[in-house]
Amino acid sequence: MARVFISPSKYVQGPGELKRLGGYVGAYGQRALVVISAGGLRRFGDEVSASFAEAGVALAYDSFNGECSQAEIDRLVEVCRANGSDVVVGVGGGKIFDTVKAVAAAVDAPVVIVPTIAATDAPCSALSVIYTEDGQFQEYQFFKQNPNLVLMDTTVIANSPVRLTVSGMGDALATFFEARACQRSEADTCAGGKVGAAAVALARLCYETLLSEGLKAKLALEAHVCTESVERVIEANTLLSGIGFESAGLAAAHAIHNGLTAMSETHAFYHGEKVAFGTLCQLVLEDAEELYEVLDFCVEVGLPVTLGQLGVEDVTYDRVLEVARLACADNDTLHNMPFSVTPEKVADAILAADAYGRAALAEE
Repeated sequence: MARVFISPSKYVQGPGELKRLGGYVGAYGQRALVVISAGGLRRFGDEVSASFAEAGVALAYDSFNGECSQAEIDRLVEVCRANGSDVVVGVGGGKIFDTVKAVAAAVDAPVVIVPTIAATDAPCSALSVIYTEDGQFQEYQFFKQNPNLVLMDTTVIANSPVRLTVSGMGDALATFFEARACQRSEADTCAGGKVGAAAVALARLCYETLLSEGLKAKLALEAHVCTESVERVIEANTLLSGIGFESAGLAAAHAIHNGLTAMSETHAFYHGEKVAFGTLCQLVLEDAEELYEVLDFCVEVGLPVTLGQLGVEDVTYDRVLEVARLACADNDTLHNMPFSVTPEKVADAILAADAYGRAALAEE
């Protein structure tokens, strides 16, 4: 099979770019459906509306219901058709992006992604993660193309809760290690081909950027300023991780994240926080030399390193084995690891990662 590399058609990142959104969207359509949360509309609605008015592009807002479920996708497809919308825009976070990508694919319209946080690598991809109505992982949906435009206003992101950007670091943390696993196993990637050198190089740059800039960016964000470290981490969380995971592949870290959704206590935590712990579990499975480097980074920036930090106090082998069984589902990515993996091995890795994390916290 051929090596395949995919990416958004256009990626724009810089301060104040939200004010130019209408002009960017006008290149793709003249009647936009803008999907946004009620809180997002209160914070950014005036600025978004003004940019569309200035560009002469009509828009209709619809409020996101909070979960990227098939029911919400179907509802918004009907809204899009009723409004005659010819371009779909998502403003907010990862579940909004996944929803509008699915909606745009269903109505064959361009899609524009406008993150107000840097919490996941979802903005750049041609896939959506679909959940049940009660928040459990259901499936991945893959689309024929990536978003037409991803627009990152770094002023907006710098003023978002710091925990969200740190969560994005957790999601991005997995990218290189999953890419390396897929390269070693010659697995098929989300892009529909084998892993290429360019994607792995971007995944490695993503990891190196997190190590060198992550803590500096967190401290700057806590001071409510946007420094070069913040800019670089936003790019790593979004573009480098987004291209890296999609064109170089997913493996154990994300599969274990999906398994963790079976523990209802984890639903209050962000995607990247669970992926960070899943990354530690993958490194335990591999007996990777970077385990303690990653563990130290997580502790340094405040990412979870134990099940307790993900809200799970009742830790039993049977509960962890159930997580492991879900992670090992035939349709998940744990089988992209370059060796045979069983639910029992995964359960042992989860419990070992939890033990290493507790030991690291005890040393603080």
